[in-house]
Amino acid sequence: MAGYLRETDFVMVEEGFSTRDLLEELTLGASQATTVRVAAFFVADLGAVVRKHFCFLKCLPRVRSFYAVKCNSSPGVLKVLAELGLGFSCANKAEMELVQHIGVPSSKIIYANPCKQIAHIKYAAKHGVRLLNFDNEVELAKVVKSHPSAKMVLCVATEDSHSLSRLSLKFGASLKSCRHLLENAKRDHVDVVGVSFHIGSGCPDPQVYAQSIADARLVFEMGAELGHRMHILDLGGGFPGLEGVQVRFEEIASVINSALDLYFPEGCGVDILAKLGRYYVTSAFTLAVSIITKKDVLLDQPGREEAGSSPKTISYHLSEGVYGIFNSVLFDNTCPAPILQKKPSTEQPLYSSSLWGPVAAGCDCVAEGMWLPQLHVGDWLVFENMGAYTVGMGSLLRGAQTCRITYAMSRVAWEALQGQLLPAEQDEDAEGMCKPLSCGWEITDTLCMGPIFTPASIM
Repeated sequence: MAGYLRETDFVMVEEGFSTRDLLEELTLGASQATTVRVAAFFVADLGAVVRKHFCFLKCLPRVRSFYAVKCNSSPGVLKVLAELGLGFSCANKAEMELVQHIGVPSSKIIYANPCKQIAHIKYAAKHGVRLLNFDNEVELAKVVKSHPSAKMVLCVATEDSHSLSRLSLKFGASLKSCRHLLENAKRDHVDVVGVSFHIGSGCPDPQVYAQSIADARLVFEMGAELGHRMHILDLGGGFPGLEGVQVRFEEIASVINSALDLYFPEGCGVDILAKLGRYYVTSAFTLAVSIITKKDVLLDQPGREEAGSSPKTISYHLSEGVYGIFNSVLFDNTCPAPILQKKPSTEQPLYSSSLWGPVAAGCDCVAEGMWLPQLHVGDWLVFENMGAYTVGMGSLLRGAQTCRITYAMSRVAWEALQGQLLPAEQDEDAEGMCKPLSCGWEITDTLCMGPIFTPASIM
């Protein structure tokens, strides 16, 4: 092991004991606390992160993974991914400092932000971070002046009109402008060493990856004509972090592999990268939030229009809302579904219910239209799949304070990590490594899953 992650950094979950058990212990302890009262906390299954990386290596064997730090910058996540050998994609100086603080060398860091502050460019130059990206003349000029030895990657726009998060509205050069930018870089003696793109998050059509890879091939040819020695293709992110989504990771990987075989075949000398965030952390984090107050609202109260058999609706208020951990309600149009920590009896009546954050604003609504039993102040609600863009997003009422995170990992996962049982380093009997590495929540899952889709056509 490289020594980034130590056994003291997490709770070792033994056989027969799951992170659900750990969550129950922690909520009980928090409820019984007499001094500092905790209103919300995370449990992070680092074994799930390990398992995701093994599956990534199996499905995309030619692609080197870089982790998008902005997605979840918690120390446990950074350490386990560094231990797995990932590089890190940083969007600013603070993120570069964070990964360098745990010992990640500058050669494994990409400063990937097409809109960089000059002070942050100078920091990258001073600390040996040499790989940067750009998509316009102004950004190129800033780097020429503040980091002349940088190696640049040209960020190209994609057809992401159907993605939930459309990054090409803000970033990426059009194909028509790429030659002009490459000419300017050559004039200014800047080395453009590759091409990157990002199809956005939640793209329902994996063929967009194939088209983007084909576009990148064209930009490579432009660069070669102008004398740029281009050898990096960055596939960006947008990979799903959940099972059961419209397009599965294995299907996306199949399309990418087919496109790479056609446009960047093995042995062509091009290093293939991808910057993943949600894929690694979404399902690894579970949030527990306690109810801090409640309010009964009669259905005939002005402004209420609910209909149904219940004579009232109940508003439950939490210490976290849409301006903090539940920001996905605003940005991803999600509707978080809570799991009750205390299982209700079948005889308990259900009431129309809603969940609200702590901000005194009418739009700080986490969820509504739910039917729940009567809950009480101090009861805990559990939300799964809360790892992406939640850590570090503290609510407005808590200032800089962040939720406590308890990291957990099964002994099987820890021993695999210690033994460096990675397909990239141990080719023999890769299937023999397919063991459950999560803390027990998905004990029937295997570590590695073979692609179940036939290679998709990209013609």
